[in-house]
This record gives sequence, structure tokens and C-alpha cells, in this order.
Amino acid sequence: MRAAGVGRGRLTSELARVAGRVIAVELDPVLASTLRGRWANVEVVERDASAFSLPREPFRVVANLPFARTNEVLRLLFDDPRIPIVRADLVVEWGVAVKRTVPWPSSVSGVVWNATYETLLARRLPPSAFEPPPSVAAGVIVFRRRDEPLVPAEMISDYIRFVSSGFRHGLRRVAPATVVRRVADQGAIPRDLDAFQWATLFRLASAS
Repeated sequence: MRAAGVGRGRLTSELARVAGRVIAVELDPVLASTLRGRWANVEVVERDASAFSLPREPFRVVANLPFARTNEVLRLLFDDPRIPIVRADLVVEWGVAVKRTVPWPSSVSGVVWNATYETLLARRLPPSAFEPPPSVAAGVIVFRRRDEPLVPAEMISDYIRFVSSGFRHGLRRVAPATVVRRVADQGAIPRDLDAFQWATLFRLASAS
């Protein structure tokens, strides 16, 4: 199953050719009504994507995210690792694409999401690739579920608190100095650690 923002249907039309079932989410009632029934294997849902109830069975996401609401949609998709997303291919603003795919400087959300998903910057899209063209370039980022998560899903709530506290108060407020030295260089600050280092720090701190 794949879920996509439908818009005028260009992306959804391509998905309908290769997917057994597509759920297309569109807020605009006029667009939704004109596209409903065009494809036998596409269900058009008229709803704000942020209020859409995600499927409970494994699914993929393919979407061109609204630039102004990108972070909101990313949080909806990836904050909870129990949501069974197998892979997400997302078009986002270029600056966001770069930020979300480099290992550092890290951020709380990036560290948490990368415990469950690998991220890849797949390609750059110039403004001319869109109609109407936006003022900035875009990028395609891929979130692919890890075969083995860096942090078990049942511990993710504790992990979020751990990482958030570390970013807010410093590494030595969440782990003993001896543990921090095993994971990071001397003088390292929270954003210097990538997802693997944060997961290791969490594991060692929990054990100590």
C-alpha cells in the first residue's frame, strides 16, 4: 500500500500503475472530487494529511510535501516507530533535504528518527521541475526502515527523553563523564554526535 498527496494526480497516476493499492490524501474538495474514480486501485481521501489515520499494515509513502508544513508531516510519519512505514520517498525543500540526510550537525528529531530509519538524499530537483515553479530547489529524500533499529521501539519514549535532555542540558547531564568519553571526542557537544553515537550513549548510560 502507498499513500500520496494527490494534487492534480500526476504522481498518483504513476503510483497507480505499479502499486496494488494507493491511498491518495487531498485537502482540496474540488481536486479530490475530480480525481475520485479515475483509477480503479486508488482511494482518494479528502482530508488534511496531518489528520489522516495512517494504515496499520506495512505501507510505503510517496509524497511531495508542502514546504511550509514539512516538519509537521515528518513528525506525523516518523515520531512513532510503531507506525509500520517500510519506506518513504519525499519531495521537500532542498535545505530540508540536506539537513535531514547529513549525519551532523545532528538534531533531536534527526537522532530519534534515524534510530529506526536510514536516510538518503536521492536527488536534487530544480524549480523548473514543478508547475508552477517554487522559488527554491527541492530534493528527494528516502527514509528506509532499518532491519535492526538502533533503539528498540519499546524504549523509544525513554530514548526521546534522553536525547532531548542531552541536547538541552549537555551530554554530561545524561551520562557519566566516563561513558561520554567512550562515545565522543573530548569537548564534543550534542550536535556533534550522530545517530549511532547517541544510541550507543543511551545503551551505555542505561547499563550504568
